Amino acid sequence: MKTNDPVLFAKALADETRQKIMQLVCCKWLSVAEIVERLNVTQPTVSHHLAILRQAGLVQAREDGKQTFYALNQDRLANCCGTLVLNFAPETETARAVKMVIIKSD
Repeated sequence: MKTNDPVLFAKALADETRQKIMQLVCCKWLSVAEIVERLNVTQPTVSHHLAILRQAGLVQAREDGKQTFYALNQDRLANCCGTLVLNFAPETETARAVKMVIIKSD
């Protein structure tokens, strides 16, 4: 996976089901079964979308016994959004704010 690859990031966000999964796991760990139940879709469908989100680094996974739990990687999401702003809207106030955050974190 390329660091902050805007194409990979955009592809991961380009599906409504993946966006719903990201909303569900935004601030908590959920198992695949819990995601399936809340979205009312099949387990293979959820697993497929989770694989794409994992490839883009947008979800974190942790194993607990036979179950895998997922949570949104908020830092990665913020980083990718910041990269998009810097690449495509570098002259905006938002880009200047992103640059200030980067400078402070160094």
